[in-house]
Amino acid sequence: MSEILVVDDEPGIRELMREILEEEGYEVRMAENGGTARAALDAKIPDLVLLDIWMPDVDGVTLLKEWKTQGRLTMPVVMMSGHGTVHTAVEATRLGAFDYLEKPVSYKHLLETVKKAMDSRRARPTTSGNLDQLGEGEATRRLTQRLNLAISAGLPLLLQTHPGAGEEIIVQYLTPPDAALIRVDSPGILADRPADLLTQAKGGVVFIPDLSVLSNMQQKGLALLIARRAEFAARVIVACPQPLQQLLSQSRLTQELHDQLIHAVVELPTLRSRREDIPGLATRILENAFARLLIPPRQYSVAALAVLSNYDWPGNLAELEALAGRLALESGEGPVEAETVAGMLGIQTAAASPGGVDLMLHLPLKEARDAFEKAYLEALLSQCGWAMSKTADRAGLDRTNLYRKVKQLGIETPGREKDTGTE
Repeated sequence: MSEILVVDDEPGIRELMREILEEEGYEVRMAENGGTARAALDAKIPDLVLLDIWMPDVDGVTLLKEWKTQGRLTMPVVMMSGHGTVHTAVEATRLGAFDYLEKPVSYKHLLETVKKAMDSRRARPTTSGNLDQLGEGEATRRLTQRLNLAISAGLPLLLQTHPGAGEEIIVQYLTPPDAALIRVDSPGILADRPADLLTQAKGGVVFIPDLSVLSNMQQKGLALLIARRAEFAARVIVACPQPLQQLLSQSRLTQELHDQLIHAVVELPTLRSRREDIPGLATRILENAFARLLIPPRQYSVAALAVLSNYDWPGNLAELEALAGRLALESGEGPVEAETVAGMLGIQTAAASPGGVDLMLHLPLKEARDAFEKAYLEALLSQCGWAMSKTADRAGLDRTNLYRKVKQLGIETPGREKDTGTE
């Protein structure tokens, strides 16, 4: 449900607008002056603001300028004015207001203007694709939610990164379809011509790959870029391998930039923190590696998937992709075995049991059992073409029990899954 913030010092007008708008299906919040409007925007960015010009503490145009300067003018704002302030309202549209309404506002004109403003917001796709390349587990779903919340609030985004964790995938996801993505690999332009970056990225994204290498002058340019991003409908994304507070305490980050970025810090989860994603990611990445070389694919054995799930992945996703690339260049037929994987990763398999099963000694018993069952069933389902009946027969389970385990372990099955008994 779309949300509208009505800012007006006259209780009668606020109540009337709430009744009209709620009857049309909108959710309405109200603010009686500039101070409460600021607090309302801090709490949550609405889809639209109806903003009165004359209020007892601060006028609407001053609020509009303030939000624009802070880079928070990410939602359409419709100014409301009396007969004596129409000229001021028109001037406000030049500052970034979507439109203006002259009081007394007619029922029809109000709804028409609100609809146009809402349509202008909906007409712009905000992201491209999804984050399936990072995994399909709970950690990735939470990451997607946090990213979407940050961009819906119109905030600059700080990605707390780890080596190879996939920030490029996130930046691509956060770039609207057909919009420009400007990656700043030479940060000198931030000190010399930061506005040029906004012009190039209009409607798209400016991406700063490493905040920690920026000089003070370059940080000032980035601060300016963040402050003016709304004028160009541009999104600013900054990656950093170190916590902001650490950079600040080492005098490597200006207080101004710290305060601009601290509100939307999103840490990328490491691969070892979401081991449930590893079997599915490893299988897909290996298939892609073989496909790029136009050669018949091979799959990981169940034991190999267990080794992959148990490995700590200091290089995260990039290391998993590098492994798949090396395996695709290896000659051989049949499944990729655990010994081959362990050799390429430079790890010993001596921690395995005498029977060759990885014991996952770093995990509690229940988590180790669940991790093995998930890796085993994902590999078996993949080998059986995601046919449930065939997989159940191979695993020695009845199909109902297999369905229950798939759901319990959070195994994502493709839409093409077969569940008949006639494969």
